[in-house]
Amino acid sequence: MAIPDHARTNFNTLLRAAGEGNLALMECQDATTGDLRYVICAVGRDGGEHVFTPFGHLADGNPYDAYLPPDPNDPSGFLPRDDGGR
Repeated sequence: MAIPDHARTNFNTLLRAAGEGNLALMECQDATTGDLRYVICAVGRDGGEHVFTPFGHLADGNPYDAYLPPDPNDPSGFLPRDDGGR
């Protein structure tokens, strides 16, 4: 499966911000659940003001429990969760 253009563009923007030292980790509140999230943001300027553009939040707990990677044998599928949570 192909990564959509908007995701690739955002990733490249994030890489550029990291290379320039323009990243921040901000504590934010999830707008839906109210939970605290630690959000990775690119930092820019608008005149004399800092502008923070959120790109995503860090996974709570063990990130291996939060995501299933692509299946290398099935381009449209994902590996199943195993009993060990990885």
